[in-house]
Amino acid sequence: MDLIKAIIIAIIEGLTEYLPVSSTAHMIFTSSIFGIQEDEFVKMFQVSIQFGAILAVVFLYWKKFFDFKNINFYLKLAVAVIPALVLGKLFDDKIEAVLGDPVPIAVVLILGGVVLLFIDKLFKTPIVDDEKDISYKSVIIIGFWQCLAMMPGTSRSAASIIGGMQQKLTRKAAAEFSFFLAVPTMLAVTTYSIFLKDWNHNGLEQKGYEMLMQGNNLMLFLVGNVVAFVVAVIAIKFFIGVLTKYGFKPWGWYRIIVGIVLLIYFTQFA
Repeated sequence: MDLIKAIIIAIIEGLTEYLPVSSTAHMIFTSSIFGIQEDEFVKMFQVSIQFGAILAVVFLYWKKFFDFKNINFYLKLAVAVIPALVLGKLFDDKIEAVLGDPVPIAVVLILGGVVLLFIDKLFKTPIVDDEKDISYKSVIIIGFWQCLAMMPGTSRSAASIIGGMQQKLTRKAAAEFSFFLAVPTMLAVTTYSIFLKDWNHNGLEQKGYEMLMQGNNLMLFLVGNVVAFVVAVIAIKFFIGVLTKYGFKPWGWYRIIVGIVLLIYFTQFA
């Protein structure tokens, strides 16, 4: 993977990480379309550049993340992330196996889009408009909702936002808590992929940081995270406005159209 392709992947990550459209699916499809070989470094790169997207949330909501007097905020995130940490570890190998087949991911994109067309009608009476009013019972339930995104194509953002709305959060409050929850979730995933996971790279079992030290991999990693950060800042601001005004329906139609196009592409031409 060269620098231009790394930047393209990073742009896709930044654009889609916080939108209800599945960043993983978009990066896999982009890699396939641009002929990027899905080796172990590319897989790790697609995960690790989420660090840049994490920083975008911390940057935009820095007052929230650095309000050390609000201990409940940190405790709620810690509780909400537990289901993803446990189930992610248990199903890591099965999740990675699905990543290699774009056809079921395209199908999930379509099915998820259909769900988004109707989701706004299911939750019409929100009563929680601020993170401080979310109960610990609700945050653990939202944490389990987030685990639905372990199926590539589902969208972590969509799953956790819908979970928030099911727990009586407004769309805006649910979206913002989804952003907050992304920080410990993706930080854990990124840390695991770089420092703990064994990757079979060039016939050798290597940690992610060992792969980063080879060739120009470290440069690709650094540039990718910077690009993902900048694009994610823009995408988050855009998404909050669209979601608050129009709800999920535009994203539902987007998923259906993209899913159909990609399904045709990968079954007929790829």
